[in-house]
Amino acid sequence: MKGRVLVVDDDPSLGEMLGIVLRQEGFEPVFVRSGDQAIAAFHQAKPDLVLLDLMLPGKDGLEICRELRLESGVPIVMLTAKTDTVDVVLGLESGADDYITKPFSAKELVARIRARLRRRDTDGAETLRFHDIEMDVMAHQVTKADKAVNLTPLEFELLATLARRPRQVFTREVLLEQVWGYRYAGDTRLVNVHVQRLRAKIEDDPENPKVVQTVRGVGYRIGPEGSGEPRGGAPVDSEGSGEPRGGAPVDSEGSGGSADTSAQAGEQG
Repeated sequence: MKGRVLVVDDDPSLGEMLGIVLRQEGFEPVFVRSGDQAIAAFHQAKPDLVLLDLMLPGKDGLEICRELRLESGVPIVMLTAKTDTVDVVLGLESGADDYITKPFSAKELVARIRARLRRRDTDGAETLRFHDIEMDVMAHQVTKADKAVNLTPLEFELLATLARRPRQVFTREVLLEQVWGYRYAGDTRLVNVHVQRLRAKIEDDPENPKVVQTVRGVGYRIGPEGSGEPRGGAPVDSEGSGEPRGGAPVDSEGSGGSADTSAQAGEQG
């Protein structure tokens, strides 16, 4: 078996299709149709990944996602029939790693699952040090000023990708490919929201980030130590990365991708 997948969805037809697809690909599916049963099923099944519908009887997907994130970094992929920007962003802010909009193809679903379950091999010990942060890549541990920081696997991979090349500015599209495993145009809100989540955990002041900086019109980079300005003259977005006002944050750079881009998760400084 390639991994156990907990499917939380109240649609029996979709569940039947997912069961066929997952078993054919070597996964072991476990099904729950009610949000109220999801947490107990998670504890019992101990899945490697959760497919989570947003609209459920009982607890909704957002509440379940938040509860899971309090105790686990297990990959969570949202299943949603909605293309509304606010719902997608709220799901990502609640802790989901990725989302897929119904209806979707079996090939697309399996690709998303494999991307989240893939394990990156490292050649021996690797330690990354920048600002007051230290990352032990093999042990999957992060400390900030000698205090442990709890990151999800995807947040860890995002930070490690940036930290391995601290002088490079990564576009959102490149991060979608290298961190999320996308091989086609994706929704860059995934990057924006995860950067916000990461900043909330590693920045002294997430409103004025020094570690993960936004370079206007380009993307993200690890900021130079001891200065709020990057070398080479590229302008840094100095706007705060605080909580969104009135719903979803807005990305001033726009977002190329497969989902509705009428409003985007913010390019936050």
